[in-house]
Amino acid sequence: MRIYVDFDDCLCETGRAFSRLAAELFGRDVPYEHMRFFELDRSFDLDDGQFERLMIRGHEPEMLLSFEETPGASAVINEWIDCGHEVSIITGRPFSAYESSRKWLDAHGLQRARLYCLNKYGRDSFIKGSDFSLEPEDYARMTFDFAVEDSPRAFKCFDHLPDLRVLVFDRPWNRDCAFPNGNYARCCDWEGIRRLVAAGASAME
Repeated sequence: MRIYVDFDDCLCETGRAFSRLAAELFGRDVPYEHMRFFELDRSFDLDDGQFERLMIRGHEPEMLLSFEETPGASAVINEWIDCGHEVSIITGRPFSAYESSRKWLDAHGLQRARLYCLNKYGRDSFIKGSDFSLEPEDYARMTFDFAVEDSPRAFKCFDHLPDLRVLVFDRPWNRDCAFPNGNYARCCDWEGIRRLVAAGASAME
C-alpha cells in the first residue's frame, strides 16, 4: 500500500511548540487545547508582521529539530515499511526546511520514509521566494491508499483520489470541521491509525 503522512501535528507536536513560541515572542497565552484555528495568526491574534516573525522563527533549524515526536508515530511508520508499504511524508513546509526536517526524521528512526515539500497552503510569503520540492502537477500523479492528515485546509489535496481513506489526526483546530465524505475517519492516536490501516490492508488482500 501507499501511505501519505503529514509532518506537523501528525509526526510531531508542532502546535504545542508554536503555542509556547507565541507566548515567548508576543505574550500570547493561548494553550494548545484553545488553538481553534489551523491558521496560527487567527489562533494567536497576530498581525501580518507578527505572523511572519512567528513563522520564520518557527522554521529555524534548531526550532524544527526541537519538536517532540507524537507518541507512537515512528514505531507505526516503521512497522508499515517493514510490511512492504510505501510511506511518503508530504509536508507543507518550504524546501528551505527540508534539511532540518530530514534530520528530524532520521533522528527519530525514519530514515526509510520519503520526504517531499508540497505547497499545500500557498505559504510562501514568510520566507521570501521559497521553493518546494514537489510540484502540484507531479503530486497530482501520485496515488495513495491511506492518508494521515490534521489540517482541514489540506483536504483539497485529496480531491483527485476518490477512494482514498483519510485518517484525520484529532487536533483542536479540526474538531469542528465537516469531513468531505465517508472516507474520512477521526483518529485520536497512532494506535488507532495503525488498527485502521491494518484492517484496510487485510481487506485489500
